[in-house]
Amino acid sequence: MIDRISHMFDTVSNQGHGSVWVVLFIGFCFGAIILYSRLDKFEKMAGFMIFEDTLVPRMAMTTVALSSIGFYFLVDAGYASYNVKPTILTGLILGAVIFGTGLVILGKCPSAFFVSVSEGRVDALVGVVGGMAGGAVFTLLYPWIKQITGPDLGNIRLSDLFGGYELTIVLVLSITLLIVAYLLPTIEYYDPADDTYKH
Repeated sequence: MIDRISHMFDTVSNQGHGSVWVVLFIGFCFGAIILYSRLDKFEKMAGFMIFEDTLVPRMAMTTVALSSIGFYFLVDAGYASYNVKPTILTGLILGAVIFGTGLVILGKCPSAFFVSVSEGRVDALVGVVGGMAGGAVFTLLYPWIKQITGPDLGNIRLSDLFGGYELTIVLVLSITLLIVAYLLPTIEYYDPADDTYKH
């Protein structure tokens, strides 16, 4: 297992993702945005899960839309690259169920865990430790898990299904997400326990 983890770090370090300082700066900005938008709060995710808060879906759709457009032009200009993962339906469904269950129980996305830990939230620390333990178990059992996750359907992309038109697909999906995010009503989670809105 130690050899596999070491190989993982070697693979990442040799891919030329830029200096550690650039990565830290981007992480700092990302964490600041999460704190500013309050997406690290349990109430925001809980409100989204019970359809009483729309901040999370509006933020997520806006982020995906804008980053998709930016990433497309970075790839087109040769400043970035990507690797499409294989489509394994059984693995995707099982992973989505596990991810969704953890999201509902802890009330946070994985990216918000570390931001919450910096605020001293014990529940987030438990989530981080649990995630690392789960990752270790997955690494150990991967040869066995790989056998039960179903057939590999290959690296499927929308552009392959539609015969190209990458930019058109990116723009259509991004504009659609932005429109939906704009049209969603601004709703704040109402907590009946103390008769207040969680801002």
